[in-house]
Amino acid sequence: MTSHGVFTTGALDLDRDGGEPLWAQLERELRRRMEAGHFAERFPTDRELMEIYAVSRHTARHAVAQLGADGIVRRARGVGTSVDRRTFERSLGSLYSLFQVVEESGVTQHSDIVSLEVVQHPEAAERLGLPPDAELVFLDRVRYAGSEPLAIDQVWLPAHIARPLLDADFTHTSLYNELERAIGRRPNEGWEQIHPAIPDEVARARLGIDAGEAVFSIERLGTCSGEPVEWRVTTIRGDRFTFVADWTAGQRNELRLQMSGIGGDEPARHGGDRS
Repeated sequence: MTSHGVFTTGALDLDRDGGEPLWAQLERELRRRMEAGHFAERFPTDRELMEIYAVSRHTARHAVAQLGADGIVRRARGVGTSVDRRTFERSLGSLYSLFQVVEESGVTQHSDIVSLEVVQHPEAAERLGLPPDAELVFLDRVRYAGSEPLAIDQVWLPAHIARPLLDADFTHTSLYNELERAIGRRPNEGWEQIHPAIPDEVARARLGIDAGEAVFSIERLGTCSGEPVEWRVTTIRGDRFTFVADWTAGQRNELRLQMSGIGGDEPARHGGDRS
């Protein structure tokens, strides 16, 4: 790896003898390098990735597409790929990581862990397509941006895949990174329902906000190749976070109204064409 100067600095070789796909290894490698502060001036092109890591164009594009699906990078026709560093904004239609959103803004993120245990929760189990008495790993935490609380994050995961997470330290990491370390997978599809809400007294105290201040209530079902792996309910401060509809050429974002009593219980979906 001697070409392309600064892009080769800190680059690691991919394992071509293991069972993990090259695109997944490249995606993880690019995440690692961005977390280390690389690509601050410019993100490498597909061709540069092909030459630096000796991969095909399909592998390079697949890896970058996954970063785009998480809202970490943005593609624009005629401009190329760039790291998305907008402060506490997230584009609808991307399976974003709140940890990544905050960290990329230049603000340190940490969490206070309220609960990390195995529980039974019939509603969450139903969302995950499991029996009501199924065992679930439950993570309840308050997410901070700098010194201020940003969100209350509560997530339920099937215990048969998530038990290894009981040993994880979630004070400064993302759930998706820990899932990938534990089971080799992270959610790559799903849906979210977002609506404004007025939090109760307990939530206000945890978020440090006054009575009458609005929040976003976000419900998310995350799936991995069609298998439900997380049911999440996040309460996030309305004065610190913005959702953005981004109509980029070649992409499609949608907002669909949820009509009570019409068309069943299917929530509003925010979809992006990732082909």
